[in-house]
Amino acid sequence: MPAADKRILVLGIGNILWADEGFGVRVVEEFHRRYAAPDNVTVLDGGTQGLYLVNYLEEADCLIVFDAIDYGLEPGQLKLVRDEEVPKFTGAKKMSLHQTGFQEVLSAADLLGRCPEHLALVGCQPLDLEDWGGPLTGPVRAQIEPAIEMACELLAQWGSRPKLRTTPLAEAERLLANDIDHANFEMRARPA
Repeated sequence: MPAADKRILVLGIGNILWADEGFGVRVVEEFHRRYAAPDNVTVLDGGTQGLYLVNYLEEADCLIVFDAIDYGLEPGQLKLVRDEEVPKFTGAKKMSLHQTGFQEVLSAADLLGRCPEHLALVGCQPLDLEDWGGPLTGPVRAQIEPAIEMACELLAQWGSRPKLRTTPLAEAERLLANDIDHANFEMRARPA
């Protein structure tokens, strides 16, 4: 299949209200802010939508997922898992309700015969999942840029290299608004 015909989904999942649990959402938000993706690439904040994401997976040939995953590594370590290994890690250690939900999303898409052909999970080992309303911890926040770089490499491998934006993203085009975007949320989470 020609690269331009591949439908690619770049998805961030997690809950921004539980500190490092918001890693996936924050990565996809920053990726979208910095990069313009080709028309065949959809960038989505999946949050904690669970089974509501099945329709998006059914439409994708390739999938990149960003998430906080307990790999049993040092806090802040990134790990890339691909293809048939992905389902193992999305349910290996339940850290939140959305992870089980995402494993179910993959299973549902697979049962329907519409699971993406290529899967890539960019996971970050969390440090803190208990800080309600708290920001990402330092070790996890430091992995946003490397996670974006991994995604750019994957997209290039799949023939859909994103381009750095030359003009700032308009507020109406951002993935998150209403003061829950990363900068505003963390400013409120860390009072002066």
